[in-house]
Amino acid sequence: MIPHADRTLRGRWAEEVAARHLAEHGLVCRDRNFRSRHGEIDLVMEDGGVLVFVEVRSRGGTGFMDPAESVDVPKRRRIVRTADAWLRTRRRSPLPACRFDVVAVTGEPDAPHIRWLRGAFDT
Repeated sequence: MIPHADRTLRGRWAEEVAARHLAEHGLVCRDRNFRSRHGEIDLVMEDGGVLVFVEVRSRGGTGFMDPAESVDVPKRRRIVRTADAWLRTRRRSPLPACRFDVVAVTGEPDAPHIRWLRGAFDT
């Protein structure tokens, strides 16, 4: 069991669970934990020809809010700005199609529950 108070350990576990889950569904990891002055992107994956910027969220316990719901408008803006920084430093033209996904990981290491929201910022 991961102690609920150890957010760093839980975050690393959730990112690993999410990365494996996405890889099992055919996505290829291009980068992890990219940081810019705007923030961090947990995972940069490729899904066919689409570049996917992934925000991984996790919560311990049975709180009232789903982890994915914590990605509010200001957080989305930071992720988009950070994705732009990634594209400027890592890619050349032409720019690939891009998508923003959120993966919510709850539960414990022996029984994680994964909820993958493709195109989470499209709504």
